[in-house]
Amino acid sequence: MKGLLHPYGGSNLPVKVFWNLFHLLKLAFLVLLFIMKEIKKKRGKVQREKINEAPGELRIRYPFLWLTIAVLVLYLPSINFDFTELDDSIFIKEQQEYNSHLSNLGTSFKRGVFNETEDVYYRPLLLNSFILNYQISKTNIKGYHFINILLHLASVLLLFILLKKLKIKEGHSFVLTLFFAVHPVLSQAVAWIPGRNDTLLALFSFSFFILMLEYSESGSLLWLILHFITLIAAFFTKETGLFTPAAAFVMLVLIMNKKWLEKRNLILYASWLLAFCLWFYVRSEATLKNEQVDFSQIIKALPFRLPVIIQYFGKIILPINLSVFPIMKDTTYWFGIIAVAIMTAMLLHKKQKNWKVVAAGIIIYILFLLPVLLVPNTLNEQDFEHRLYLPMVGVLILLPETFLFKNNWRESKVLMAGIAVCAILAIVNFIHQKNFADPLKFWQSAVRTSPHSAYANMMLGARLDKVDLPRAQSLIKTAYALNPDEKYLNYYMGKMMLDKDSIEAAEKYFLKEVNKSEYYECYFHLARIAFLKERWDEAISYLIKYLSTNPADSQANNNLLLLYMQTNQIEKAKTQMQRMQQMGIEVPAEALQRLQ
Repeated sequence: MKGLLHPYGGSNLPVKVFWNLFHLLKLAFLVLLFIMKEIKKKRGKVQREKINEAPGELRIRYPFLWLTIAVLVLYLPSINFDFTELDDSIFIKEQQEYNSHLSNLGTSFKRGVFNETEDVYYRPLLLNSFILNYQISKTNIKGYHFINILLHLASVLLLFILLKKLKIKEGHSFVLTLFFAVHPVLSQAVAWIPGRNDTLLALFSFSFFILMLEYSESGSLLWLILHFITLIAAFFTKETGLFTPAAAFVMLVLIMNKKWLEKRNLILYASWLLAFCLWFYVRSEATLKNEQVDFSQIIKALPFRLPVIIQYFGKIILPINLSVFPIMKDTTYWFGIIAVAIMTAMLLHKKQKNWKVVAAGIIIYILFLLPVLLVPNTLNEQDFEHRLYLPMVGVLILLPETFLFKNNWRESKVLMAGIAVCAILAIVNFIHQKNFADPLKFWQSAVRTSPHSAYANMMLGARLDKVDLPRAQSLIKTAYALNPDEKYLNYYMGKMMLDKDSIEAAEKYFLKEVNKSEYYECYFHLARIAFLKERWDEAISYLIKYLSTNPADSQANNNLLLLYMQTNQIEKAKTQMQRMQQMGIEVPAEALQRLQ
């Protein structure tokens, strides 16, 4: 489901709520400090020193400070970005009534993400992030961008801890984390408001991995409980979170060389199963759209979706063909093929490598991409780049086994070379970020990089309607030729026909859209058409349906009032007049004189 253009406005920050949230964040920060202190204390033991601090290893002074500076310098300009009109307007503007009530923090676990009942996506913690965000910034998008940056920063710092826990040298871990922090393929997760779903998921998943590894080494009940809580949070953030236990198993067995039947591991498996059962039970009680999964269709489509793995890999190693709205058809395979060849050559260049770690990196990369492969095009044909946020971890695990890190260079030289590469990536990121600055730039970029997307052509056409009508109509026609059943497209075709005074054609398009999506704007135009055809009762019925979704629309309220008067339904006209007065909508003087 995607957002359309609607009016919006900001508001002042409520000081009381701001300070309450500030104290909540301060408490969370203190808890994080306690966890980090405990981890550091355990690392002080001699046995841990031998593992994590090899002689001559390059140490990074103030790594968290440098990573923080990199993230803030790169992404702070995005605070001034506007809406893209893709889902962000839904979460912030259309759902502002829902977001305004803190009591809905519990309701989010009982409904779908876009719609209470007609939805297949279940992401309660994403909804709750918008509820909490609303308390401090209302519909002012700057506050949402700022939270997105903080979520990315927290994930980056946790990733640095995780990589060191996975026996990767500190200098190498720093370069890899910086690579992750500034990589342009992940800019959508930060610059696009709904992209926070993946940064939230990473926040909980990285915490889960770290705590899981701590428990595996120490057997502490505290780490077991905390790791269970973060796993539950990952499950309730996004469906991809269900693959985190499998990735954790790979880390334990292939990277940490743990025996998979160790007692502590068995306890971990049991806790993962318990977490899944809890998630499954709560989700089964939610009012989601009950659709039967056609596994035969998924299996048939899987071979056609597999190349996405290559396309995504190409965007990680050679981030050249980036897109704000990518689809398979318009994404070249060549960069992916070249990237695979480069990675293979880098792995085979050196004989000394840990093939278990290589296998672990590949498996984790594919594991976190499985949800993308299993989503049929009928549900979502976009291969959004923010989905690489977790799969990227697999590539980061893989890179230290290549000659980029296993060479005869001094570690300081490797560090400087890595920082130079990251600087180039940051420049590419900064340029690519601007495509998320406003709706026009976003959809222009979408059409330029995905010309075969009917939705992208339609959305750009809708935004050019007032400034370049011929271009707008051409885009709408292109979209219709690509996919006449695209959601909302028949609405725009109907509007185009109305502009050309083709009433009959317009009515057919609006009725088709209503049957497909029940998009409420269609009812306003259908009421106008019924009025022109002197079908008064039908016009009244359409206006009532429109006002049920948009009750404060002054023009629709006025039209309904006048229609009641024209059809001599005086009592209904009086009721409508009172409703308008209660909402502060001006009643025409002629209607006031006649009805009072």
